[in-house]
Amino acid sequence: MAVAQENHRKTGMTAVLATQAISSDANPLEPVHQNWLSRVDRFLGLAVEIPAALLVLAEIILLFTGVMARYVFHSPLVWGNELAGILFLWLAMIGSAVALHRGLHMRMTAVVNGAGPRWRFSWEVIALTASLIFLVLVLAPCLDYIELQNAIHTPALGLNDDWRVLSVLIAIVWMILICVVKLMMLGWRTTVAGLVVTVFIAGMLYVSGPLLQPLGNYNLVIFFVGVLGFTVLSGMPIAFSFGLASFSYLALSSTVPLEIVISRMDEGMSQIILLAVPMFIFLGLLIEMTGMARSMIEFLASLLGHVRGGLSYVLVGAMFLISGISGSKVADMAAIAPVLFPEMIRRGEKPGELVALLSATGAQTDTIPPSIVLITLGSVTGVSIAALFTGGLLPGLVLGLILCVLVWWRARKHDLSHVKRAGRRTILRAFMVAVPALVLPVVIRFAVVEGVATATEVSTVGIVYSIIVGLLAYRCFPWRRLGPMLIETAALSGAILMIIGTATAMAWALTQSGFSQTLATFMEHLPGGRPVFMAVSIIAFVLLGSVLEGIPAIVLFGPLLFPIARAIGVPEVQYAMVVVLSMSLGLFSPPFGVGYYGACVVSKVSPDEGMQPIVGYMITLLIGIVIVALVPWLSIGFLS
Repeated sequence: MAVAQENHRKTGMTAVLATQAISSDANPLEPVHQNWLSRVDRFLGLAVEIPAALLVLAEIILLFTGVMARYVFHSPLVWGNELAGILFLWLAMIGSAVALHRGLHMRMTAVVNGAGPRWRFSWEVIALTASLIFLVLVLAPCLDYIELQNAIHTPALGLNDDWRVLSVLIAIVWMILICVVKLMMLGWRTTVAGLVVTVFIAGMLYVSGPLLQPLGNYNLVIFFVGVLGFTVLSGMPIAFSFGLASFSYLALSSTVPLEIVISRMDEGMSQIILLAVPMFIFLGLLIEMTGMARSMIEFLASLLGHVRGGLSYVLVGAMFLISGISGSKVADMAAIAPVLFPEMIRRGEKPGELVALLSATGAQTDTIPPSIVLITLGSVTGVSIAALFTGGLLPGLVLGLILCVLVWWRARKHDLSHVKRAGRRTILRAFMVAVPALVLPVVIRFAVVEGVATATEVSTVGIVYSIIVGLLAYRCFPWRRLGPMLIETAALSGAILMIIGTATAMAWALTQSGFSQTLATFMEHLPGGRPVFMAVSIIAFVLLGSVLEGIPAIVLFGPLLFPIARAIGVPEVQYAMVVVLSMSLGLFSPPFGVGYYGACVVSKVSPDEGMQPIVGYMITLLIGIVIVALVPWLSIGFLS
């Protein structure tokens, strides 16, 4: 874990300060000014870290209280989910501010790191300045959006909805202050140069507005290829890159009210199912702190530790087994990565290889029930959800087996001469110690299946169980670590949710452009029948998945394309599997796939490290999807 944390730390905004020492362009402030700015910076950090930690704690208590009230006392809290939703947006936004302060927002820094010390520092300044410009640009639309929401009242608590969306304004203002202070800490000369360059580019785009509007959908290339690609490769946080590209597109090439950007961000981050993300992140940290992770790993290592790639097989199998419990793929990854990765790194695995495999398993398991994507697809296309659940198991298993083949191939030359095979007595002893920890997945699955807790609440059942086991069974519960864990949970959650929010705004912008209808018309008139239609569908949904969150894309394109599939004789369930798996492949493929950055966040690994290893996994998954497309029986063979 220490290695992963160190690798991730080096990717953050705070790494800019270290770069300053080797940059001849830097113009540091006088020490007295640096000390003053450092104190301001610490204050800005504490002012968001403490509320963020309290919000995480409040959500845990509220959700678990709701479970107890409903299942034990048979008196459900009518207002519970409503209050949880209000606090959740506050947690997402304040957590995003914590992530910005700590340098935990995901960035693509491969190009920047290869530019040399002089240019690297300049690019860092431009990236930070561009983030500041995006935050300033959305400030006025945010005020307009709050005014609009003032007329809405929550049904159970009777509160104005502006109490909820006020969190967006406060967090944006605080992130602006954080950016300004960090820029000032870098030195005046370079900061002014970065401001001039960035403002010049923004000004050129603004002046070109009247020229851009007549271009129609060619603006999609300018903003979602040009602007987005430039900002991502320059090292700007991915979430802010998505937001800046969407805002620029709508502001300069349309007449849409700009508060729609804040509205779509709110919609993306406020999905109550996403509340599972911070809860499972905290559960993963708790499992590690209490010693449960160590006991599980020791048992698994005793079984497969002598096998080349053994724990990688465990990772593939674990994602298959728990997929869909939380309703969020990021939450599933957050429950597994903290448990397996530290031991795998100690055994010599490279962090980049691990995050690549984790991303691949995320793409592999989206058809495993209960899948929120399949539920959404069935609801908008009319396909039987029961049939989708039945048909989704075997395709997911096929892709998992193909991934295991690649794991075996990559691990075939690993030197395990120093690893001895554990004896039966050792395995039995490790099993007995691990039993309380191994019961956790059973408890979580039982709570969901038996209706004890919803997919959003179930993680709190796991949290309470882990606290009891840590205190009584393993007697390992350092209370002083709870505060930092709550803050870390908020920061990682904020980084993930901000990406989802700005990606939702980008998806809406693409929809309003008419791009979705154009794609459907193109697919309908393809020559070549079923094979060509399936091949183009795979390519199209991989590309769509790389820029759209899975559920919005399904809602947009499912009703348009499924009638075409039926008309040319493609079984509905088979087409659903191909669509979902292709979408997932794009979602977890860099450089634009949101899922990949989610995997990097929960793994605390720089996105750069996984770029090369993930190529093989993505190609392997693509081969698996082609097999599912060619063999209908894999999807419909068990349907009655």
